[in-house]
Amino acid sequence: MSDVVGYRKRRGVEAFMLAFAIILGMGGYLLTHLNRDAALPPEWPWALAALLTIGVALHAVIRWRLPYADPLILPLVMLLNGIGLAMIHRLDLGTSPRMHSAELQLMWTAIAAVACCLVIAFLRDYRVLQRYTYTMFLAGMALLMLPLVPGLGTEKNGARIWIHLGPYSFQPAELAKLVLSIAFASYLVEKRDVLALAGGRFLGIELPRPRDLGPILLMWLASLAVLVFQKDLGTSLLFFGLFVMMLYVATEKPSWAILGLLLFATGAYLGYLFFSHVQVRVSSWLNPFSNYDQNYQVIQGQFGIAWGGALGTGWGLGRPNLTPLAKTDFIAAAIGEELGVAGLTAVMLIYGLIVARGLRASLVARDPFGKLLAAGLSFVFAIQVFAILGGVTRLLPLTGLTTPFMSQGGSSLVANWVMVGLLLVITHQVRSPVAEVPAEPEQWLAAEATQVVPVGASVDAAAGSPRSVPATSPAAIADDAPVPVTPPADDVTVPVALPADDVTTEVTSGPGGGAGDPSGGEGDDPTTEVRLPPEDGGVL
Repeated sequence: MSDVVGYRKRRGVEAFMLAFAIILGMGGYLLTHLNRDAALPPEWPWALAALLTIGVALHAVIRWRLPYADPLILPLVMLLNGIGLAMIHRLDLGTSPRMHSAELQLMWTAIAAVACCLVIAFLRDYRVLQRYTYTMFLAGMALLMLPLVPGLGTEKNGARIWIHLGPYSFQPAELAKLVLSIAFASYLVEKRDVLALAGGRFLGIELPRPRDLGPILLMWLASLAVLVFQKDLGTSLLFFGLFVMMLYVATEKPSWAILGLLLFATGAYLGYLFFSHVQVRVSSWLNPFSNYDQNYQVIQGQFGIAWGGALGTGWGLGRPNLTPLAKTDFIAAAIGEELGVAGLTAVMLIYGLIVARGLRASLVARDPFGKLLAAGLSFVFAIQVFAILGGVTRLLPLTGLTTPFMSQGGSSLVANWVMVGLLLVITHQVRSPVAEVPAEPEQWLAAEATQVVPVGASVDAAAGSPRSVPATSPAAIADDAPVPVTPPADDVTVPVALPADDVTTEVTSGPGGGAGDPSGGEGDDPTTEVRLPPEDGGVL
């Protein structure tokens, strides 16, 4: 009567691709030493063991808790993480005295993997997050403004986005992007019907009502506050762009996207007019050679990518250390130099696959919150990659965002891995098998469309067998159905017809009465029609 539809688990595919991703990451690590020293480093078995332990642990937890999760996301993320570790290690070798940033990054990778496993193990249903709309929103805004607290936040490289707790420092905005993604999804599920209402038309485009402009104006002002007080162009762009994109997905109204672009352009213009740090970014974008000393980072990154050419110099054979902040903001330039434009394009395609798998989950999710949350997490990755690669290649001004899973930094790595865990939870529930009732009635009707059941019994919808219920109880009739007549003592014949719209059930009783004979006979009993709504499936 029903078919079970769903996806295959494909955990074997995930294991094979995960092993391949670890091999590629270790390959970059080993090739760096072979090309530079013609020998393998003595610590390579420990590095391989650490990556294998992380990969096996993640795969085991997913196999245990999320057997239907997307099989591609984890291998793709591990591949990016491995390439980033190999490049950071390669940059360590170019410093004197040698730094040990790669070892620290590997430790943060293990911590991030543990955080991802905790999300997978304990978040049984992501929909519970929908309850905390305003709590998440307030927490996200508090995290964004935390670096402005005197004595807690510090300024680095011209942006006040760090806080210090003893010997440790982290960027609270990295965690805020996860928290606000949940808040935006929950809020838009609740308000999307109101926000989708049209207030008029202009050039064939339905415009939103003026009374509904409050949320987007509030987010625009918040993003401007981040730009003004924290001098963080990247975070400002990320959160406003994320809200506008999720708003468009929720309402399916192009007018919101157009309004968002207009507000973004207005904010960018005002920022350029009144704030010197924005003017410096725009100047280095449009004409970096006008001030060589000030724009040294951008120029060296461009030279590095040009020196790498199409195929790159090879692992360990370039000079990416000449680019400032090559381990963080400009790690994409280092990859472009040693792996070439081909390698940089491959990295971009890997990011594209991760975003595509997230959007695929959004399209097939069964609930609106899951749709918006999966889309929001995918947009976070997409905006970050677009902004940082656009800045490195001078498609956009520099934003200061990190390259997910590759740039050095513990807070970014942990936040991104937690988002991966949440995305895996969503894909598991999306891909899990469900029982589906065929749409066409003739596919599930039995050979006989008429069943004879005793008075006071109804047909069980799942098993098709009679179950005893009072004739006038709510279980015997559909909600809001006409009140049935009192049944006679004799058995009744219930012909069940299933048209395309409603389901009509005719109950006729009496010695001379037959189905469809309202005149009855000697008993002259009336005929009662019970119309069931389509969602009841037409089964009494």
